[in-house]
Amino acid sequence: MKRIILMVLRNILYVPFGWIRLCYYASHVDKYTDEERYALIKYIDRRANIGGRITIDVHGVENIPKKNGFVFYPNHQGLYDVLAIIEACPVPFAVVNKKEVQNIPFLKQIFACMKAYAIDREDIKQSMQVILNVARDVKGGRNFLIFAEGTRSRNGNELLEFKGGSFKCAMKAKCPIVPIAIIDSYKSFDTSSIKKLTVQVHFLEPMQYDDYKNLNSTDIAKIVKNKIEETIKNNEKTDKNR
Repeated sequence: MKRIILMVLRNILYVPFGWIRLCYYASHVDKYTDEERYALIKYIDRRANIGGRITIDVHGVENIPKKNGFVFYPNHQGLYDVLAIIEACPVPFAVVNKKEVQNIPFLKQIFACMKAYAIDREDIKQSMQVILNVARDVKGGRNFLIFAEGTRSRNGNELLEFKGGSFKCAMKAKCPIVPIAIIDSYKSFDTSSIKKLTVQVHFLEPMQYDDYKNLNSTDIAKIVKNKIEETIKNNEKTDKNR
């Protein structure tokens, strides 16, 4: 919470204008292209990160597919994760978020600008419809981000189990799966520190459809989780030795 307050205070002159503009874009999403809405989100995000004394250390941008129509699968540490990936990622994407965070101010407007989908984990029918909608949109050339853990880990850089069902969207769309390893994102909003912070974002080599077409969703989940865990383990050691 302290860092959020710092972000606002250090951008106090911009906040009213930025907030009005974000709300307008969120209320008129069809008036702007994905690229235009994403450019605004990235600008606001960049100002917030500078104000919050957060640096995003990006790796593996070359692994992002050149052709749109893919799904990111990062580990999940907290509310800041999406903001870290937005600064790191040069191409527009939307998210599949749980309904519990759908109406949090600022995130609500960001999700609206992304044309994100909120999923109700207690409603199987609604969840299945979201899977079908995302698969359809990905086939149409949109990119998505899904947290396969389902909820954020409360153990720093340690991962929870990845749920196989989270990969059904990609499997139905027959699209590339791009793992993302996030390191130290939880320190942004889930601690009381406002010290300068570096959050690492690693885009890993994508799994093409031919790589996973003969696997079930549980096996895919294990592979993606292992790739992310290995990246975190290797780079967490490097970070500690600086």
